[in-house]
Amino acid sequence: MADAKAHLNGAYYGPSVPPQRSYHRPGRGGDCCCLGCCGCCILNLVLKLVITAAVLVGLAILVFWLIFRPNKVKFHVVDASLTRFNQDSNNTLYYNLDLNMTIRNPNKRIGIYYDRIEARAYYEDQRFATDLVDPFYQGHKKTNTINPVFQGQSLVMLGSEEASQFSSEKSTGIYSIDVKLYLRIRFKFGAFKTGKFKPKIKCDLKVPLNSNGTSSGSFQTTRCDVDF
Repeated sequence: MADAKAHLNGAYYGPSVPPQRSYHRPGRGGDCCCLGCCGCCILNLVLKLVITAAVLVGLAILVFWLIFRPNKVKFHVVDASLTRFNQDSNNTLYYNLDLNMTIRNPNKRIGIYYDRIEARAYYEDQRFATDLVDPFYQGHKKTNTINPVFQGQSLVMLGSEEASQFSSEKSTGIYSIDVKLYLRIRFKFGAFKTGKFKPKIKCDLKVPLNSNGTSSGSFQTTRCDVDF
């Protein structure tokens, strides 16, 4: 009877009910800045800038290629005259070598400034002579000729294997001589000129000796390797 009366009066005599709590879930997109993680925000910004810069550089290179379509410059040794190439007992090498080289610029819109051309001659990886060629400008789709000349004497120390190779080539009259060009060049695109580049050109030659009007063979045109 008492329970019914308590129910009718609206009273509750059981344990107290704790108040409800409200929870706030922050948005995921603002975790970085809302929590004060400035380093995270800066990193994201830098990453976006790097990606944007890479895309712009890629587009610039693509546009440049589409406009100018650059092709590799070609170097050839078309003739070589070797009238002296002998070594005495004191390891002194006496030489007289003239080269006729062509440089072909196949590009339609790119000119080249050859500010410095240093030609070096090697035998068995030992340099025995150097010659400086006059600088020049090469226009679009042009072929120019240069004539390095190596004449004189130089001390060349050959090991047993190199000396044996020299004796073998002396008997055949055809010598393996490497000629390298060390360049300092600039490219010209319209009115714009680039900075300096330093490519290396290597020509592996088989040169017949022509002594007293008697030749050991004919020289074959040789294409040189270009290394930028």
